[in-house]
Amino acid sequence: MTKFQNNLRNFAFGAGVLGFAAAVGAATPAGSAPNYDGVWSVVIVTQKGSCDRAYRYPIRIQNGALLNEGSSPATINGKVASNGAITVTVSAGSKSATGSGRLSGKIGTGSWQGGECSGTWEAERRGA
Repeated sequence: MTKFQNNLRNFAFGAGVLGFAAAVGAATPAGSAPNYDGVWSVVIVTQKGSCDRAYRYPIRIQNGALLNEGSSPATINGKVASNGAITVTVSAGSKSATGSGRLSGKIGTGSWQGGECSGTWEAERRGA
């Protein structure tokens, strides 16, 4: 397995990379929902399996959609709900990983799984 494939698995945290299974929560009234748009630095940590131990990956959230902000050719599909619940799937070739978690303010946490590997992820918002 290539380092990229390992990194993809790590990213597909169950952020991770990644779908983050949607957490159930009460909807925030329109107009008062937090805005999570911007660039986030995500650290994926493998706790089970032979994937790389840790990996940092940039993600952009735009209008609640998760986008690849890095140079990796991975495809990222995910979203952030108004209550901060996040779901994501990351794929490259025939490999994929899913993740789930929650953002709150300028931080977030969750878990991921891809192939034989699984672990946790933490996110921190960069900039404004």
